[in-house]
Amino acid sequence: MVKSSAPLLRSLMRVGKKQQRSAARLFTALFAAPKPAPKARAQPVPKLAPATAPRPTPKPRAASTAAPTPKPKPAPRAAPAALLKDAPAPGKWLTARYAGQSGQALRTMSYWLYLPDGAAPPSGWPLIVMLHGCEQSATQFAQGTRMNQMAQKAGYAVLYPQQSLSAHPHRCWKWYDRATQQGGGDVPVIVGMIGQVLAAYGLDRSRVFICGMSAGAGMANIVALNHPELFAGLGLHSGPLYGAGHSTVGALGVMQHGNGARVDSAIAEVLERRPGFPSMPTILIQGDDDRVVRPVNQVHLRRQAMLINDLPAATPVRVAHKAGGRSGLPHQLHDVYRGRKLILRVAQIAQLQHAWSGGDARLSFNSAAGPDASKMLVDFFGKHRR
Repeated sequence: MVKSSAPLLRSLMRVGKKQQRSAARLFTALFAAPKPAPKARAQPVPKLAPATAPRPTPKPRAASTAAPTPKPKPAPRAAPAALLKDAPAPGKWLTARYAGQSGQALRTMSYWLYLPDGAAPPSGWPLIVMLHGCEQSATQFAQGTRMNQMAQKAGYAVLYPQQSLSAHPHRCWKWYDRATQQGGGDVPVIVGMIGQVLAAYGLDRSRVFICGMSAGAGMANIVALNHPELFAGLGLHSGPLYGAGHSTVGALGVMQHGNGARVDSAIAEVLERRPGFPSMPTILIQGDDDRVVRPVNQVHLRRQAMLINDLPAATPVRVAHKAGGRSGLPHQLHDVYRGRKLILRVAQIAQLQHAWSGGDARLSFNSAAGPDASKMLVDFFGKHRR
């Protein structure tokens, strides 16, 4: 394994200085040995708890001869405080754990949920599901992308599943795993979690969207392709193509080179498993200077999105060139329509490395320079419903 992975490691290490640390961290994350998972025990799922500050610990009382009072059961844990001192978005910031089946095993997964301030529309808030990348937590992803602030403005609930350290020591989603690509692994847990949140909060089932960054983008794609009836749209930022890898070494090969041999065949397998696959509006965001998940992956994802949406290769493409401006980077938008409906948007961002465009640069894998990827996603999702 060392011999086969060494050339890929050298390839990753040839990236620009600003990306060397990210590349090394992601290489280490992929090759880390998983920690042994504790035996799963069936437990009731706690109710969601608001992210309020913990109450002060009461002063100890004097010793008493009376029988001790039984301690109450601990309440579900609140979401941790903001990582930085920015003002949080108004609304509710909740957390809980979901317990569900993954094959024959019981799996639990933590998640965080943002609900906007104010009254929900009669049909309920639409929902965006956000999947973080390797070396990120759900709360870091929320703060880095500033998606909660964007969701407050646009009127969306946002769900952040978090990969457990027992599943992967660096919180990587296993997008390269063949069984996961076919709908196993973490997929049923994420789908069950979404269903629980939709029911508990009366959210709009016709407007559920899923997106992610890097490994999270790979996982978001897998979830959407295996459960297309659940989602009205898909967003992938710096993600690998679908259906390739099948090992950690293979995953690194995909990140660096894509996999042209699997572009069409992987989608053909999806369509064989799911006859009558519905339309899946998709936005793809990629930095031209990304040396961790290279732009060839966006080229392959674009082809896969055309295939899954039954769009002929000769379908006209509308191209818009956007100047960078004072706080942004120049970029191009390539839009593909079916009639009047926008089905595919491909955003190519000049000079952007492996980072969330327009994010909070104080956190890893975020670039302060725009365009604002969170706004791009919300604007695209606003055009669609299932």
